[in-house]
Amino acid sequence: MSKKVLVLGEIRQGELRQVSFEAIAAAKQIADGGEVVGLLLGSEAATLADTMIQYGADRVLIPEHPYLQSYTSDGYTQAITQVVETEKPEGIILGHTSIGKEISARIAAKLKAGLISDAVGLEVNGDEFVFTRPIYSGKAFEKKVIKEGPIFATIRPNNIAALEKGESRTGEVSLINVEIKDLRTIVQDVIRKTAGGVDLSEAKIIVSGGRGVKSQEGFTILQELADVLGGAVGASRGACDAGYSDYSLQIGQTGKVVTPDLYIACGISGAIQHVAGMSNSKIIVAINKDPEAPIFKVADYGIVGDLFTVVPLLTEEFKRITIGTGV
Repeated sequence: MSKKVLVLGEIRQGELRQVSFEAIAAAKQIADGGEVVGLLLGSEAATLADTMIQYGADRVLIPEHPYLQSYTSDGYTQAITQVVETEKPEGIILGHTSIGKEISARIAAKLKAGLISDAVGLEVNGDEFVFTRPIYSGKAFEKKVIKEGPIFATIRPNNIAALEKGESRTGEVSLINVEIKDLRTIVQDVIRKTAGGVDLSEAKIIVSGGRGVKSQEGFTILQELADVLGGAVGASRGACDAGYSDYSLQIGQTGKVVTPDLYIACGISGAIQHVAGMSNSKIIVAINKDPEAPIFKVADYGIVGDLFTVVPLLTEEFKRITIGTGV
């Protein structure tokens, strides 16, 4: 049975996040020939609506209100809830990002609907939509099905493949009015601590450092390798606590949870709190001087050696390969 599915597109630094396209792909499976409706909020929404359509949305809605120019959980929750009440979709899909995590629970509470959070897989069995999500810090997985109400879920980045971009696809883009009131927070200005680079939560390749990097300067060689590979740099909590890296790059149970195609762990012992944030990476490479380090138990490939020797060698080799292949 075809369905209408609403997808929230998330904007970061003037661009749609990759997880927005992955959410559209998930919505297409749920819609089963029905309608996928994109939803964009923010000052740059109008310029990105066509991109959502090119990646599979049938039409896009843009709620208009001065309080929606910058993100606030109150404002976004009120706007999205009003759209849901008007459109009455059978499904709602968001990315499992900092914004998605914050507002999905609020929206679910207002709608009195069930919510499947942090889904990493979706299977369609007839009229049943089975979501897979990790539990126990990624040590096990459970399957969830919503029996009543809208099919409401957040999906983890890098787990559901986006559809091919269709430059010729067209669809209706509509500006709609919403009522926003009783905001507890009004954003006057946004000052970003960092700019540019690859978004850690959506990076296909991550080069991560732990206490073994020894200093803030030690992360320079990790950044060089990440740059050659077109990836991002991450860090363990130990490295952040020691002041070697900013907490915005922390990966682990109390940091970001990532699922890249390739995760290179440099000087990371493999504490369970860190492993919880990266164990679902497709390929894990560990570099550590200690052959007994726990990180080797979860790694697909291990290199026992000094990262300050191994990482520069890897960087030079990848440079040679990429230059030779023209990549």
